Amino acid sequence: MTSSFIHENWLLTSKSAQILYHDYAKEMPIYDFHSHLNPAEIAVNKQFLNISDLALSGDHYKWRALRWLGVEERLITGDASDKDKFMTWARSVPDMLGNPLFHWTHLELVRYFGINELLNAETAESIWERCNEQLQGEGLRTNGILKQFNVQVVCTTDDPTDSLEHHSAIAKDDRIQTTVAPTFRPDRLLDIRHGQFNEYVSLLGEVSGTQVTDYIQFINAIAARVDYFHTHGCRLSDHGFGELLFISTDENEVAGIFNRVQQGEAVSEEEVIKFQSFTLIQLGHLYHSYGWSMQLHIGAIRNNNSRMFAVSGKDSGYDSILDFNMARQLNALLSELDGSGQLPKTIVYTLNPSQYEMIATTIGNFQGVGIKGKVQLGSGWWFHDQKDGMLQQLKALSSIGLISTFVGMLTDSRSFLSFTRHEYFRRILCNLFGTWMEEGDLPRDYAYVGRTIENICYNNADAYFGIK
Repeated sequence: MTSSFIHENWLLTSKSAQILYHDYAKEMPIYDFHSHLNPAEIAVNKQFLNISDLALSGDHYKWRALRWLGVEERLITGDASDKDKFMTWARSVPDMLGNPLFHWTHLELVRYFGINELLNAETAESIWERCNEQLQGEGLRTNGILKQFNVQVVCTTDDPTDSLEHHSAIAKDDRIQTTVAPTFRPDRLLDIRHGQFNEYVSLLGEVSGTQVTDYIQFINAIAARVDYFHTHGCRLSDHGFGELLFISTDENEVAGIFNRVQQGEAVSEEEVIKFQSFTLIQLGHLYHSYGWSMQLHIGAIRNNNSRMFAVSGKDSGYDSILDFNMARQLNALLSELDGSGQLPKTIVYTLNPSQYEMIATTIGNFQGVGIKGKVQLGSGWWFHDQKDGMLQQLKALSSIGLISTFVGMLTDSRSFLSFTRHEYFRRILCNLFGTWMEEGDLPRDYAYVGRTIENICYNNADAYFGIK
């Protein structure tokens, strides 16, 4: 059997990097402020059926790679057995050299299962059996994983109409030491082009205990749900945009647009943008009043393969980077919120790395008194939460802004295997700072530099989000 390449100083190419990682980064707790984990699985302390259930189910990164290799869909998301899917994955991993999946897969095997072997056709059967045996124990149920990786806070992603019953159950369970907080994700409240928008507005009114027949009542119902989320521990919102568009308008015009949509009338593209822009401003005011942070995930063009959308549905691995310009719109949005004194703490993520420098210069226009890094450039996201993508984001932030205020990494994942992404990030972060030290760009004072490493790994997020 061939040993894996994961070792104590993996990715740490200098003595300075090794000291920074082992003495300052390695033992910091995890603050995972953006994930797509299912709170129901935490509430019931789910036990995974097998390694395929844990490692492959719902992971569109891996699905994309398998399709690239020409694997039939039956062995990816179809009706093949879990074992057949895992064996297919194992045989495929050697063809992923150079892709972050090769790193992630082996790091997960080492950290979760203590298996320090390369995954391939020869080792697949043994690894399948050993992983499944360990999955029978308490340590690899959902709450055992949270404890093992010292996850202090994890934030899920939740619809405004969600009952948050699972979060309530988690909060009452003394066995769960991790704080599991909801995140307010109001995308459906902005999407007036969706054919079921009116039905969703009715549901919003129902769960908020109010009738929604006009725009003011619509905003009041949203405010009621923000308050409900706040009482359940929520301190963040999250918005997903393809292209960020912004047109300033007033309440009267938006109220008229809302009424026409409620009556089933068509609205123009400009009216859609005006509705979304004004409503986003109202949401920003609400977030500010509650001390929340607003996350803006920008730049994904989704579900591009219409044939496969009909087969496997949305979010199944057919998404791409959207190319567009947004400097004027982003500045205008932040300026309008700032102008009223109601700009919430904001994190701007882009799926297009060519926009890192633009965003870094933009957020520098809107920092605030008393909050370090009030407006943030979000971490390398989705296609960029890998070595090159992380370095590109870190260098842009450092050269144009202040990396010392960065709130750090997150998993943005549906998988409980993804907590090793924090280790991956920390090794890359420490190697970057270690290189700067070795080249004389930073002082070779480990305590001095190590304080910033600790802050980026955990302390900044803890101070920024205020989730206890």
